[in-house]
This record gives sequence, C-alpha cells and structure tokens, in this order.
Amino acid sequence: MITEKSIEIKNIEPVILFGPFDSHLKKLRSEFPDVHITARGSMISLRGEEEEVTLVEQILKEMVFLADKHGEVLDNDLAALVSLSFSPAAKSRPGNPGDEDIIVASSDYVVRAKTNGQRRMVAEAKTNDIVFAIGPAGTGKTYTAVAIAVAAWKSKQVKRIVLARPAVEAGESLGFLPGDLAQKIDPYLRPLYDALQDMLTAEKLKYLTERRVIEIVPLAYMRGRTLNNSFIILDEAQNASNKQMKMCLTRLGLNSKAIITGDVTQIDLPSEMESGLTNSPKILNNIKGISFVYLDKSDVVRHKLVRDIVNAYEEHEKK
Repeated sequence: MITEKSIEIKNIEPVILFGPFDSHLKKLRSEFPDVHITARGSMISLRGEEEEVTLVEQILKEMVFLADKHGEVLDNDLAALVSLSFSPAAKSRPGNPGDEDIIVASSDYVVRAKTNGQRRMVAEAKTNDIVFAIGPAGTGKTYTAVAIAVAAWKSKQVKRIVLARPAVEAGESLGFLPGDLAQKIDPYLRPLYDALQDMLTAEKLKYLTERRVIEIVPLAYMRGRTLNNSFIILDEAQNASNKQMKMCLTRLGLNSKAIITGDVTQIDLPSEMESGLTNSPKILNNIKGISFVYLDKSDVVRHKLVRDIVNAYEEHEKK
C-alpha cells in the first residue's frame, strides 16, 4: 500500500543530516529506490510502499538522534543504520529511538543497544550474575559488554571493572613481536581499550587505570585472585581452554558480575585443545544465575559487508 510521511527537522543544520553535497540523502535513495525522498527546508517527505517508508523513517529519526546528540552523522553511522534496517531485529521494532535502549550515557556520549541480541545481553545482565554472549564477528558483543560494565560502575553497583583476554596467537608468535612483555601483550588488549575510549575521556581512563579501578589484563594474570565488587569481562573466550575458563569463572567474588564473550567460529587454539567456550553451555546450562545469549548475523552492526562475509563463510562451512 502506498503511503506518505513527513519528518520535520528542528534545531539541526540540514547539511549535518543530509551530508556534504547531500551524500547521505543520495545513499538513502540508492538503498531504497522505491521510496521517493524529498527534502525542502526543514521538512523531509517520504512516499512509497508502507513497509519501506517506515524503514526510511526509522533511519532518518536515528540520524536526527545522532545529529542532535553528537553534532554529526558519519558515513559509517548511516551504513550501520541501513544495514540494521534490513535485519529482523529492526523490522520488529518500529517507532522512535527510545531511551529504553540506552545502556550508558553522559553529556559527551550515549551507547545504546542496537539489535535484539544486544538488548538480550542487557536484559540478562540485569537478572544474572554471569552472562555468556556468543556470536559472530561484528555483532557488538565486546562493545555492549563494556558499556554494561561501565554503566554498572557509574551507578555504583560495582567498584571496579576487570577486562581480560587470552593472549593466544592467531598465526603469529609472541616471541617474535618487538618490545617487553607488556608491549607484546598490548595488541591483544587493544580492542578493550578502544571500546573504553569511546565511553570515557582519555584523562578519565588514564586516571582509573592508574588507580586500578579499571584493569585490562591477559587472562593468565587472573589466576589466584578473588574479585569482589567487580564487573569482569572475558573477551575472545573461544581462545580460553577448559581450565582457563574454570579459573576465570571461579574468580567471581561477593557482589560481582561477569560477561563472557566469544565467537566459536574463530578458535585459534591448537587443534588438540578444546575451547572452554564451546564446552560451557554443556557444563553450565542448568545453573541458576548463569545465562547464555546467542547473537547471529542479524545482529551485525559493522560495515554492511560483514554480514555478507559471515553468510559466505557459513555457506562454505556447510559445503
């Protein structure tokens, strides 16, 4: 059914929303050729099939939200919004971008759950002390987990955040990397720093890490510790052995929570060693307080090609 909708832009420079030389509008028109998009002054008019018009309306409202909060809409932002609009998660949630999806926010940033899988992570973390988030690359597992941890710290639910990763080589040897041990390990921990830097200023992050309120450590450094009043994140958990997984989970102290993230299709362990992540659901599935969230390709929020890459590898593995 053909429908028409209008969106009014308030307190936002049109060039921010439309992009330089209307590049954002051109992108939308190329992705939704059956929707007639007209921009005049502060009004945007949409005409086309109801379902597609609704999708474009959602994207534009998300863009207005980003422009209002951050003063810009980047090409990558638009690409992610377009990619998400074609997923079942987006189609099942019509309407305005709401506050219910905000995980953590300040005057400088806002991090929101963008997919159903990420929303399940947030919901399960509220009611369980340990959450496993398992899914392919690009689904925002690490980023969402870090946001949940930062939100828990900001609301004083925990006193510190501990982020860990197994230092497992993916085709390279630590011994051949330059520098001392800290410098050799740093590349493995960099994705965790990157996520934190989006949510905390450089000065704040430095202050908190120096005072060990936030610790980012290789998994091996967790042995022998008991972590009270802490939020623990084990990232890339598919590269933790069974013993390492048990060791990490048993670090949990009083008033602590943990999120374990990983992708079972990207195991870099030696072939004779079992992944602790693949075995965890078999061992822990019936324990109250432990939850498993499975994300899939519909939750991919990176470049739109990432979902196609995931699909291609899945088809190849089936063959």
